[in-house]
Amino acid sequence: MTRPKIRLTLIDKKGPCGCHRGHRVGDTFDYDTERGKLCPMAMHVAFPYVDILRYGGAIPGQPEGTAVFCCPDVDVINVFKAEIVTE
Repeated sequence: MTRPKIRLTLIDKKGPCGCHRGHRVGDTFDYDTERGKLCPMAMHVAFPYVDILRYGGAIPGQPEGTAVFCCPDVDVINVFKAEIVTE
C-alpha cells in the first residue's frame, strides 16, 4: 500500500505579529517534497496529524482526510490544514 500524499495549507492567522518565516495565508506545501520550507515549529505540530491521516486515522470533529492545527508561536498563531490529496 502506498502512502497518500499530504498537502499542508496555511488557512488563517490569529496572532498579532507576522510569521517569522514569512508564511502567508494561502501558502501551500507538499509534505513529501516541500516540508523543508515549512517553519520547524509548525512542522513539529503537523507531524502527528500527518501520520494519523496517512495511516487511516481520523481527527474527531474534523472532516474525513483533514486535520486543522496551529503553529505554537503565540505571537503568530498560524492555522494550517493538512489534507490527503486525492487527485
